[in-house]
Amino acid sequence: MPSPAARAGPEHDRAGAPSWSRWQPSPAFSIGLEEEVMLLDPGSWRPAHRSDEVLSALEPGLAAHASGETHLCALELATGPHATVDAAIAELGALRARLARALRPIGLRAAVAGTHPTTVWRETRVSPSERYRLIDDTMRDLARREPTFALHVHVGVADPEDAIRLVNRLRAHLPLLLALSANSPFWQGRDTRLCSMRIPLFDAFPRTGIPRRFRDYGDWRSTVDLLIRAQAFPEPTFLWWDVRPQPRLGTVEVRIMDAQTSLPETAALCALVQSLARLELDDGRVPDAIVDAHDVLLENRFLAARDGVHAALIDIPTLSRRPVAELLDALMSALRPHALALGCAPELGGLPELARSPGAARQRALAAAGGIDAVARGLAALFAPASGD
Repeated sequence: MPSPAARAGPEHDRAGAPSWSRWQPSPAFSIGLEEEVMLLDPGSWRPAHRSDEVLSALEPGLAAHASGETHLCALELATGPHATVDAAIAELGALRARLARALRPIGLRAAVAGTHPTTVWRETRVSPSERYRLIDDTMRDLARREPTFALHVHVGVADPEDAIRLVNRLRAHLPLLLALSANSPFWQGRDTRLCSMRIPLFDAFPRTGIPRRFRDYGDWRSTVDLLIRAQAFPEPTFLWWDVRPQPRLGTVEVRIMDAQTSLPETAALCALVQSLARLELDDGRVPDAIVDAHDVLLENRFLAARDGVHAALIDIPTLSRRPVAELLDALMSALRPHALALGCAPELGGLPELARSPGAARQRALAAAGGIDAVARGLAALFAPASGD
């Protein structure tokens, strides 16, 4: 009789586990960032569908940190792994500046927010790369929706069981992360009265949102492997959950946050994610009753997308709704010793200012002062100001 590995085929190890699920350990609580960026025509401040041209023109050092996205008006900047938030933010700032300089000769600008304020689906163009052709074929008209732009934060985890434990526990914090990061109030040229329109737009895709709780790494691996074997999708990155393990990187990736217009807000949110990871793995602060309350987490996610920092989220222990500001104050005291140990206390200290002046409110202020067409121009001015962009 053939061994389990032989029956499983060449893409499975001796124990029959799929090769994609082998955990590649990363230093605990190391941090890496991925930022989705919009390309703009400064003549109109409309999206510029030229990412293929941009990527082919980048010098090799920058090209190694840039990649295409579903839509041709978007690209992603990715840092390497870093021990500290300030080092990751410094690299992201340098990548922004280098991209801004590379765009000038070809007449383009860049900006960051959860959505472009005025684009409509008729203007979108899907990238011709193999991955995005597959997305276009399988998602069909869903791939033609307006582009969205997210901030993804990777936290290093040495052990796969710790990674699943962290995924489970971070689920409880996702609505707060969304509320603080909400930075996409406009859609198709109008104020949606939501703070994050990116969330319902992206939720048109399958396999999005807050995943269920997993018993252990084997439970997660079996769930994903079944879908891959059934040819629902080719590999695990087609699961676009708000938080997910990344075995090949040895990280837990938090994906719920809108992309942030300027770097200080990005730094504050990254410090929050890194400190939460250490808090939950070391102390297990979130009660199991909250981790298990999937329906409550989904409702809180909607409230956070709708109301941003002004949301009142459902608090299971008190059976009441509590304002985001109150929840953040209570959490900050628990996070401070972890932030000090990780070296991100200064960046974490930026959260109260972000809560006072969130991205959605600042975009609305731009529109109030100069009309909707002034929003993209204002976003671009903050992309890489040190570079003269």
